[in-house]
Amino acid sequence: MNEKLKVLETKQAEAVLGGGQKRIDAQHSKKKLFARERIEYLLDEGSFEEIGMFVTHRTKDFGMDKEVYLGDGVVTGYGTINGRLVYVFAQDFTVFGGSLSETHAEKICKVMDMALKVGAPMIGLNDSGGARIQEGVRSLGGYADIFYRNVQASGVIPQISAIMGPCAGGAVYSPAMTDFTMMVENTSYMFVTGPNVVKTVTNETVTAEELGGASTHSTKSGVAHTTSANDVECLEDVKKLLSYLPQNNTELPHDLPYIPTDEIRMALDSIIPDSATKPYDMKDVINNLIDEDSFFEIHKNFAENIVVGFARLGGRNVGIVANNPMFLAGCLDVNSSTKAARFTRFCDAFNIPLLVLVDVPGFLPGTDQEWNGIIVHGAKLLYALSEATVPKVTVITRKAYGGAYDVMNSKHIGADMNYAWPTAEIAVMGAKGASEIIFKKEISEAEDPAAKLAEKEAEYARKFATPYRAAQRGFIDEVILPNETRKKLLKTFAMLENKEVERPKRKHGNIPL
Repeated sequence: MNEKLKVLETKQAEAVLGGGQKRIDAQHSKKKLFARERIEYLLDEGSFEEIGMFVTHRTKDFGMDKEVYLGDGVVTGYGTINGRLVYVFAQDFTVFGGSLSETHAEKICKVMDMALKVGAPMIGLNDSGGARIQEGVRSLGGYADIFYRNVQASGVIPQISAIMGPCAGGAVYSPAMTDFTMMVENTSYMFVTGPNVVKTVTNETVTAEELGGASTHSTKSGVAHTTSANDVECLEDVKKLLSYLPQNNTELPHDLPYIPTDEIRMALDSIIPDSATKPYDMKDVINNLIDEDSFFEIHKNFAENIVVGFARLGGRNVGIVANNPMFLAGCLDVNSSTKAARFTRFCDAFNIPLLVLVDVPGFLPGTDQEWNGIIVHGAKLLYALSEATVPKVTVITRKAYGGAYDVMNSKHIGADMNYAWPTAEIAVMGAKGASEIIFKKEISEAEDPAAKLAEKEAEYARKFATPYRAAQRGFIDEVILPNETRKKLLKTFAMLENKEVERPKRKHGNIPL
């Protein structure tokens, strides 16, 4: 057998035989890395323990018995990231294009099983041309074995996929079922069918980058949660993301030490514009509420009318869901509802408290939205927030109209504490639209309809476009000054730290997919 074993690349051979490599300089390495270099950079120095380094494929057809390589195109094992145990696999494109064989899949399944047993995060570094066609159904079965384990591990351990090269055909479905998919710009792509097939079937001419590159999936499809300029930056993002997550669903995220200081943030007082129709960036609110430079945004370039991501508040990890009036006036639409629902369910699965910041005039109107299922997609967010049992706190900064008020973590769907700024408007709709309906007869019969509309609009606004009526009913727990919001949130999340909810016994709910 030794005569058949080949070593493809000198650096890989040194690593297998214990020769070792120098740590990669993050400031100078902008190239595409080899599989072992990626693992070396990702994990703490000297912590990687490889599993299955001498595994080879079993195929004898098509001359494959003469093409036998150590590891069979994937490096698997475990190590630590900042002292935390993780399991990892890195596909090696230099061996059969990283194609998945029966034994290749078995190696991945082995570390996935171990990660689930031990309760540690699973990280996949994907770089594969797809199924190894010489093995036929055995390689397809290998994919299914991996998919099954993705599902079993879902909500139990964090699963992170870094796409660092091609990921095509059946290979795309494993990352799709993991919690986060991260891509590298210009060197990674994902698609079910490639440009050649698309050309044949639909007569469309498209490049791999246009069809399934990092830019496409981060802006149009939402498949990619983050994108990075190169391999090193992608691996740094994996490390950063992991710092916000617990080891598994039985643990809490690791909080950082924090010494309270003057928590009043005066900048918050001047963020909301005087005009209710003027936009502002909700990220300015977020950055003035959280610990400095602690926001890690997810899906940054997709459905920008809602912002989601992880942050720290007094050293405590929280997940943030926030409407952003800078885009589509903050309306909820198909993509933003799905984006926020998925993030909410992840936070709930892994014990990460939720902070919801609300400025939403409603659901985006139009035939495009209705025909693409805004009813069902909006219900996903409603379902996710209703189902979540982690601490849930809402702050209404300005508008909270119609059904969108209910959906955005209202008291009625289980929010623990709901605050509103004095600028908050909580109503069925805006004052102008409501006045045109309620006072239609008076306005039409008036000598000056425009003046009468303005009068009635002001009247409606005084009565309903304030947070105080909702506060009188207990739907708002307190109306607070913007500059006091951070201080209030620190106390609130500390108070809710030991929250427990007993759910009804059931196999699982039926979320409107």
